[in-house]
Amino acid sequence: MKIIIAPDSFKGSLTALEATTSIKKGIKKACPEARTISLPVGDGGEGTMEVLINATAGQKKSVPVIGPLGDKIEAEYGILGDGKTCVIEMATASGLHLVPNGELAPLKATTYGTGQLMKQALDDGFTSFIVTVGGSATNDGGAGMLLALGMQLLDSHGEDIDYGGEELNKIVKIDSTNFDARIQESSFIIATDVSNPLIGPNGASYVFGGQKGATDYEIKLLDNHLKHWANKVHEKTNVRIHDIPGAGAAGGIGGAFKAFFSAELKPGIEVVLDYIDFNKHLADADLVITGEGKVDHQTVFGKTAQGVAQAANKQNVPTIIMAGAVENGFEKLYDNGVVSVNSIIRKPMSLNEAIKNASTLLEKGTEQVIRTYTIN
Repeated sequence: MKIIIAPDSFKGSLTALEATTSIKKGIKKACPEARTISLPVGDGGEGTMEVLINATAGQKKSVPVIGPLGDKIEAEYGILGDGKTCVIEMATASGLHLVPNGELAPLKATTYGTGQLMKQALDDGFTSFIVTVGGSATNDGGAGMLLALGMQLLDSHGEDIDYGGEELNKIVKIDSTNFDARIQESSFIIATDVSNPLIGPNGASYVFGGQKGATDYEIKLLDNHLKHWANKVHEKTNVRIHDIPGAGAAGGIGGAFKAFFSAELKPGIEVVLDYIDFNKHLADADLVITGEGKVDHQTVFGKTAQGVAQAANKQNVPTIIMAGAVENGFEKLYDNGVVSVNSIIRKPMSLNEAIKNASTLLEKGTEQVIRTYTIN
């Protein structure tokens, strides 16, 4: 039996590579003769750069940048094994995990550091980019990124606005005179796991603002400010980013990419599956096991488990999903060749306990599922 192991990270507990190792151990305990192929994956969120680097024997470069709250931090960009493709993982410079508990500030959080990463990569000669935009702490419509790349976002006094989504309503003029000309000579694939528009009830602020710390009042404020930003972008570029699918990714940075870059927004899981030659490995596979921290109604909208299952189903290979938590709304996954969705939590326990023991829980959970699946 050939089994492909292709999980995402279990956020807060296991990297994709660590999850792959635990799943493999469980398979081998239940079915020692099984042949396993380890292909850790990501969907554009935190950790996707690591997956792509590992898959292509690439490397990373450290860059000092401004973090989401304006402090100086060290971030990284990736260089794929071809030596030509640069991976910018937004979370390393502007990620939610960089903000200490109790200090979330979605009105002030900036994408400036992400722009600095891109500028350094351009300075280093790269013209082909993959930008993964999951896990951000920001809701500034990509304004900070644009400022770092030379765009001027001017207020009524002719001065650049300050950091954060709370500043967007001050923009009177967008001046692209000094915007980095190398942008137009480069190609950008934006890897994202969401298809939300920029504004409105399904937009960046209303859907994702809460998890970034925004109150109900701040969510409404941020949405209004993004609308003002979108109007100004339309005036400048004649590109209407208000309702573009994916424009709401990462607090609206998807809209900035569509308006000012030669950029293609793609589901992050599709980008990763292409780079790891997933379809080639499926050719003679009997089973795929994937997984991530939580499986719920959002999983069917471009998350890892959905993307892996869809690809496997096209070649009639069944998929088993392992998850830290399984919540309502996942049932549509069964339409894509998924044979079972399984929580690794088998008894009541705290979140901290589950995170601490995630590796063992995933290994044992996989073992039990494979024993059942392979029974004669």
